Amino acid sequence: MRKLVLLAALLSLTVQAQTVVEVNSHTMLRLPVTAQVLVLERLRIADHGTLLVPAGLSEISISELYLGREARIAVAPSEQALRLKVAQGEIADGAQITARGAPGTYQSLALPGRTLVIRLERVVTENLLIDVRGGAGVPGYSGLDGADGKAGGCAWGEASRGHDGLDGGDGQVGAAGGRVRLEVPMDFPADRMRVRVGGGEGGVAGKGGNPGAGGASTGCWLYSVDGARSGRPGQPGVAGVQGASGAVDVVRF
Repeated sequence: MRKLVLLAALLSLTVQAQTVVEVNSHTMLRLPVTAQVLVLERLRIADHGTLLVPAGLSEISISELYLGREARIAVAPSEQALRLKVAQGEIADGAQITARGAPGTYQSLALPGRTLVIRLERVVTENLLIDVRGGAGVPGYSGLDGADGKAGGCAWGEASRGHDGLDGGDGQVGAAGGRVRLEVPMDFPADRMRVRVGGGEGGVAGKGGNPGAGGASTGCWLYSVDGARSGRPGQPGVAGVQGASGAVDVVRF
């Protein structure tokens, strides 16, 4: 009996069934799921609505799909592929499925576009955009500003030159674009599908630091030393290169 209860608990973490999910026009909804596989009887996203798919999902099976005008399914970045199967449905003009990688930050590297396996069986579409471009690379650090020079004395001493600004850091390479496997019937109008698999843009170059000001002459009554020159500005870094492109495979059945 204990084994049966444990097996049922494990299955509940793997497959989650929901009858209907609807997203209203101009609203956003995140799927409140913790399972890896989601089974839907119907998914309806109205015009300009957005459905957010969490990273933990690896498979979504939909019996009936409707994507309105400019409706969007936005998939969170993840190293594991996402399989999306649609038995029948209707896709309006401007609809999108996006699974772009995340841009890099100073705390984390850029993430690649997610791998998608999309199977459309009996689906009517005007056009559909699939976007799995990689995230932009980490930007370069800005160079530190140079320190100011010290002022000279009234009768003796010499004003010091301003310190040079430090050079900016180089931007990092952009993340790779994802892979898309599109499984469609023989008579499906594949020319209505647009797929973007480009690598992410390289990180922007870091700015050079500002030069430090030279030490000023002091405003003494009888005598003062000359002021000193300012430092040199730091050089900007080099922009990162674009990430590698992904790939598209179209399989007809």
